[in-house]
Amino acid sequence: MQIQIPENARFILNTLHGAGYEAYVVGGCVRDALLQRTPDDWDITTNARPQEVKELFRHTVDTGLQHGTVTVMLDHEGYEVTTYRIDGKYEKHRRPTEVSFTADLKEDMLRRDFTINAMAYNEEEGLVDYFHGQEDLRHGILRCVGNAMERFDEDALRVLRALRFSAQLDFTIEEKTYQAMQQRAEFLRDVSAERIRVELTKLLLSNHPELLAEVGYPCGITRVVLPAFDAMYETEQENPYHCYNVGMHCLKTVSCIEKTPLLRWTALLHDVGKTQTKTVDEKGIAHFYQHGSVGAPMAVRIMRDLKFDNDTIGRLKELIYWHDYNWGNQITTKKVRRAAAKIGPDYMEDLLRLQRADVMAQSGLLRQEKLSLLDEVEQCYEQIQKEGQCITIKELAVDGRDLMGIGMKPGKELGAMLGWLLEQVIEQPEHNTREMLLKMAEEHKKQLVQ
Repeated sequence: MQIQIPENARFILNTLHGAGYEAYVVGGCVRDALLQRTPDDWDITTNARPQEVKELFRHTVDTGLQHGTVTVMLDHEGYEVTTYRIDGKYEKHRRPTEVSFTADLKEDMLRRDFTINAMAYNEEEGLVDYFHGQEDLRHGILRCVGNAMERFDEDALRVLRALRFSAQLDFTIEEKTYQAMQQRAEFLRDVSAERIRVELTKLLLSNHPELLAEVGYPCGITRVVLPAFDAMYETEQENPYHCYNVGMHCLKTVSCIEKTPLLRWTALLHDVGKTQTKTVDEKGIAHFYQHGSVGAPMAVRIMRDLKFDNDTIGRLKELIYWHDYNWGNQITTKKVRRAAAKIGPDYMEDLLRLQRADVMAQSGLLRQEKLSLLDEVEQCYEQIQKEGQCITIKELAVDGRDLMGIGMKPGKELGAMLGWLLEQVIEQPEHNTREMLLKMAEEHKKQLVQ
């Protein structure tokens, strides 16, 4: 078994070997290389102590000396080099209170989470695999190193990482590991929101986000890290246009939309408001009136709890608010101009992506008709963009200074006039010239005085 180690990582290994130390690439990079995937990072483990590593390389960064980690900088890239270690007692299922260094690679491997992440490699010795990780890779099995309960007691985030790896790799979770996940999911309460967010985002960006329902829900993971999902998953949609409960419909929407964090999180939460707006009519048909406007602030609270940045939260809020926008049956460029002015051009393309994925995640009833209608909307919007048609005040051929030039005072009156002019231009785009708009403004101003 041979792994192609990049030049800089090989240089670090050779330097450590040349100084008489053991050294291996380790963990995720070995796993990914064996799966014929391109590793994101090349981490290195060694029996050299941090200070000894620092003495061997010209440029290093003390990224985690207390845990034995030094980052070696080569060609503006960082490579983490960590001393073999044994973790001490863990505090609140998050991190060890202390670590001690060891000269034994196997002892270092024993503290790692899953067998597929507990392999090491160098070109002299080949693959070092104490826990049959390569065999688990071949069979598509995710298994804890040693006792699963102990591994999850050490770091509760591993419960969520197991779910995430299963979704990313399409691996089956080994039975004892699964049982331990069920028993230790509650400890995820001790994990920071930032760490939870990272793992959930990676899961949503995987090819199998549905495992959030198929594994995360029965294990009790979602009840702790995303309780809103449990409410969604327990909300049925007795409606001919739907064939899934709200939670599963949202996960199907996730699978049908592009792999960006914003779009995938928006897809997951776009119908969260249905848990608060469900009504059932006399025929037994469920309705969810105004669920977009109700769901938008609910989604904001969820995203804030997970410590997302304000820009992402703001965009997600708008997309969820407008996601159920009704385009009607007859699509015209004028109608799309009005909608784009109301919704905002910054959101139109993502909104159409979301609406298309939403349709694909519903029952097949009228699916093609709905998709064709969205095609028409998209074509009209492309024409609007191509022709540079005005849909925002800042695109008007006049601004506040121009209106003050005809005697208008700054303030509400001026803002109202700009809004009125935009309405006229949305109706008739060809009126968006400075001469025409100033003429229209003067006439409208006279009418207001009368």
